[in-house]
Amino acid sequence: MALTELAKDGVADLISLARKVTLKYNGDGVFLRSIISAQTGNCPEDCSFCSQSAHFDTEVEAHPLMAAEKILGAAKQAEKMGAMDFCIVISAKGPTPRIFNKVLEAVDMLVEKTGLKIGCSLGDLTREQAYTLRDHGVWRYNHNLETCRSYFPNICTTHTYDHRRKTAELVKETGMHLCCGGILGMGESVRQRLELAFEIRELDPTWVPINFLNPRPGTPFSEFKMIQPFEAVKTIAIYRLTLPDKILMTAGGREVTLRDLQAMGLMAGANAMILGNYLTTPGRTPQEDLRMLDDLELPIRKDIVN
Repeated sequence: MALTELAKDGVADLISLARKVTLKYNGDGVFLRSIISAQTGNCPEDCSFCSQSAHFDTEVEAHPLMAAEKILGAAKQAEKMGAMDFCIVISAKGPTPRIFNKVLEAVDMLVEKTGLKIGCSLGDLTREQAYTLRDHGVWRYNHNLETCRSYFPNICTTHTYDHRRKTAELVKETGMHLCCGGILGMGESVRQRLELAFEIRELDPTWVPINFLNPRPGTPFSEFKMIQPFEAVKTIAIYRLTLPDKILMTAGGREVTLRDLQAMGLMAGANAMILGNYLTTPGRTPQEDLRMLDDLELPIRKDIVN
């Protein structure tokens, strides 16, 4: 909490320390990942930040699960851009048997025809589904806590914090890499942002996505103000000190929140980025991100994190 209250003239030292911690525990370089919204909209959950919820009248156009060949095409493009990992995402409480089998078809195709590591984010899983994904070659599963336990009732009523934690723990049980983070700027207090960091640390994921709320029209959070860029950088640095050995990935909302301070976010502890677009919002062009990494002399990493 004291670090969150640092005066501006002390933030440079905080960023410098966070950079040293990144290098000590993770080495140099940035991991690039790409995601695809393979099934969009009509989600039965009522997460107040999400434009894919069927509970809200938003601008998102729903579409059913993409054909495996279309997912493969997107994956090959991501691989050309330098991504080491490609994540198949669907909007759902969890995959139905039919959808799950179609996702497996796409996974098998990606494993066979690309050199990418394959991730999935399909919502809640049964134990059988989790182990089946692992056996088909899925190396990483994303299931964010979204926010800390004390604030969770403010963002969702159709499932609980413990529901999310249960799936995250199941992923760990299978031996897949757990990707688990949250969204900052949803009305939580500064202390609750830190609570989330420590709750993530208890789960011990490999990857931690740091998303920033980009308020979506039609959602209950549409009028929320975004976190200021300097505050976002400071928060990334504090997350790095709290989670020294994790891969911290700046994800949704980074462009509109960090703005001209995106490079500073990398110096402050982030060592992974989502390349290209997000689920329902556009990202920067890959060329802009690759140029930023080149300017910072940060190598692109593709080695597997244990």
